[in-house]
Amino acid sequence: MNTQTTLPSLDGRTFQMISSTTSVVDPDAPSTFRYFEKDGAVWGDYFGDTVTFGRFVGTRTGNVISIHFVHVLVADGTVVTGSGDSDIEQDESGLRLIEHYEMHGKPQLSVCAEVVA
Repeated sequence: MNTQTTLPSLDGRTFQMISSTTSVVDPDAPSTFRYFEKDGAVWGDYFGDTVTFGRFVGTRTGNVISIHFVHVLVADGTVVTGSGDSDIEQDESGLRLIEHYEMHGKPQLSVCAEVVA
């Protein structure tokens, strides 16, 4: 029996990166992610810090999202693609995304926190 509660929809929520194994996060201008969700589909965009712009699309099952992404780096205009899974968690501050993905041939981990108005 699954007793885990599915957390709220990501639709219309904004998150900011607070840590990453890929790069040092600029606390004054972290990457910002805008999420949309409907009927198990998840999509959105992101920008800031080391990324000029990025897009993602994927699916949600329970409290896990699986996405494919593409973004352009500020430093040299390189286009980066990849995929990953994020665990959706909730704490007293709101939702958090614990992102597991591969970049540069190695497993990576990032944490994004919901921006609560």
